[in-house]
Amino acid sequence: MPKDPFGATARLQTSAGTVQYYRLDALSDGRIANVGRLPFSIKIVLENLLRRLDGVIVTEDHIRSLARWGLDEGPGEVPFLPARVLLQDFTGIPVVADLAALRSEMARQGGDPERVNPDLPVDLVIDHSVQVDAYGMADAFRINVDREYERNGERYAFLRWAQESFRQFRVVPPGAGIVHQVNLEFLAGVVQVQTQNGSYIAYPDTLVGTDSHTTMVNGLGVLGWGVGGIEAEAAMLGQPVSLLAPEVVGVRFTSALREGVTATDLVLTVTEMLRSHGVVGKFVEYCGPGLSSLSLPDRATIANMSPEYGATCGYFPVDAETLRYLAATGRDPARVDLVERYCRAQGLFREDSTPAPDFTELLTLDLSTVEASADRAAQAQPAFGLRRAVPGGHAEVQGAFRLGGRQRQRRGTAQRANDRSHD
Repeated sequence: MPKDPFGATARLQTSAGTVQYYRLDALSDGRIANVGRLPFSIKIVLENLLRRLDGVIVTEDHIRSLARWGLDEGPGEVPFLPARVLLQDFTGIPVVADLAALRSEMARQGGDPERVNPDLPVDLVIDHSVQVDAYGMADAFRINVDREYERNGERYAFLRWAQESFRQFRVVPPGAGIVHQVNLEFLAGVVQVQTQNGSYIAYPDTLVGTDSHTTMVNGLGVLGWGVGGIEAEAAMLGQPVSLLAPEVVGVRFTSALREGVTATDLVLTVTEMLRSHGVVGKFVEYCGPGLSSLSLPDRATIANMSPEYGATCGYFPVDAETLRYLAATGRDPARVDLVERYCRAQGLFREDSTPAPDFTELLTLDLSTVEASADRAAQAQPAFGLRRAVPGGHAEVQGAFRLGGRQRQRRGTAQRANDRSHD
């Protein structure tokens, strides 16, 4: 079959040089559908199919059907292969042990164990086992990290071996932060680049992770959700994640939060609204001019609550705030430039003037009507007796960090804000 039957390959000039990409608008020539009307999250899945077209796992029918999302019955199951896999230590170590067992069996069968490697980039973040032994003193961080290495020396020796033995496998050591903070501040690229036949191919960053709160990264414009260890392992070995073409519920934000109303207040309001509406098993995508008033930490906090309101993910499109955050967390300026140029070329960049896509359903929330938690709690309580105010708070994600060694910058307050909801 033709390598590019839709004529979708194109070149994009960036500050770091020329990259190739698969144009979504190649499917909008009137023969198939108007891709511009699709939700951003569906566009990302569609690009995934277009780029991975092989006639076997991904067929032209898959692409044509998803391009017509919302216009007919849809493509049924979609073979989605994420750009990378994110593991945390409790569920990730058994996955790595399985890879080690595969290598051992390969050797027993007379094969080359070096052939057993992840097919996708994999990052394992050690955060679930860390305990607090010391606190309230200047060197508490050092003491806690040292004790962690003492307790789990065998595990870390195994993971060091895995990092040195498997290709496309990295380990983030203890003390760097929780998995979702690390993903936001360091691992997520928003747009990835891969070398293929001597060319650089740009494509959206997507992932599956072995933690229910993997969805926090959707606040950065990266499509991803939580899966079980078996699903993650299958994706690592090149097997697509099979999902039904999802319904997408749009949430349009207008205006801005009033002074004194926090991101926590907004999260509680959005969660209550979506639980009442019913979004289980669906994608939620945020749109509207009100997004420009929300910081990246605010968006990440809302996206992090997807498991609480039952959606597969809560996606925020890439926009000017995304670029600002990437620069503020130390990403290479060339990467920030690539993100903007690629997303604009693909129709994946949101601005206040961007019309709402053709969602399955569209809900609207005027941000100026969101009440402070204390106000809502007071309204819900009788006029006598003790009143308990729901504590508010604002998640702030701070700074980038470098891997290697035990010296780390202090944890961002996003970690503290989400510790209570962290699996």
